[in-house]
Amino acid sequence: MNKKMITVMQDGIGNRLDIYLVKEMEISRNFAQRLIEGDNCTVNGKKTKANYRVAEGDIIAVQYQLQEELNAQPQDIPIDVLYEDDDIIVVNKARGMVVHPAAGNPDGTLVNALLFHCKGTLSGINGVVRPGIVHRLDKDTSGVMVAAKTDEAHRGLAAQIKAHTARRTYWALVHGNIVEERGIVDAPIGRHPKDRIKMAVTFKTGRKAVTHFKVLKRYGEYTWIECKLETGRTHQIRVHMAYIGHPVVNDPLYGYKKDAFPICGQALHSHCLDLVHPVTKESMHFEAPAPADFLACLKRAEERV
Repeated sequence: MNKKMITVMQDGIGNRLDIYLVKEMEISRNFAQRLIEGDNCTVNGKKTKANYRVAEGDIIAVQYQLQEELNAQPQDIPIDVLYEDDDIIVVNKARGMVVHPAAGNPDGTLVNALLFHCKGTLSGINGVVRPGIVHRLDKDTSGVMVAAKTDEAHRGLAAQIKAHTARRTYWALVHGNIVEERGIVDAPIGRHPKDRIKMAVTFKTGRKAVTHFKVLKRYGEYTWIECKLETGRTHQIRVHMAYIGHPVVNDPLYGYKKDAFPICGQALHSHCLDLVHPVTKESMHFEAPAPADFLACLKRAEERV
């Protein structure tokens, strides 16, 4: 077990204890509440409740399991396989599925499903928590992903992603009518200075992030766009589109709170992936069709025109 000591600073005053832990430890609220209820969290040496409002100077002690101490196990979870050979596997990840085990999500992930499907044959470069994982999608982003079954394939794929030669194309439904047919958002992204579960455009501490977008269809108050990434920063499309005033529909972190669209999570889908096979050197193109919930969002947007 790992132990973390947190001293509440001025910017945390008045937050519920569970919400404060979510922000400080980058964990889910459900996991934070389990820590508090399970005697793994004290405030000033005393057990308290999740709804306790933290005060400046409070010392919070938390005991929790490190990600590295987790050991992903095979689970018979259905996955949509787009392509598979001895070296790589390409899947259409479902919205709502976490990619790999972490604090608060110890199982039920894509990694657990891949371990079962591939009978344990996944690259070991990322250890026992993230075997085979070369790149990630947010939990509530659906679409095409590639994983490595061998270390050789993993190194080859990772090199392409680092060099930006593996091309990723996304579909998003965003708020507002984008006037330009296409555009580029070139703005560095880093951790939000006040809300640690969010990312933000920050020119002082951010890392270079470039998103190319093209309008596919306009719906008056909404626009369906295609996005291509030069870089792969956390929440990149979501942060960039919010930054230019066109947040992704139903985005719980960066969007509007009163979106009434038939989708759980942001209307963002990883549509295409182009890469060179890391072993055979063949150029490959993969597409994941838009899921029913994304299509339902497009229909709802069109009904509002």
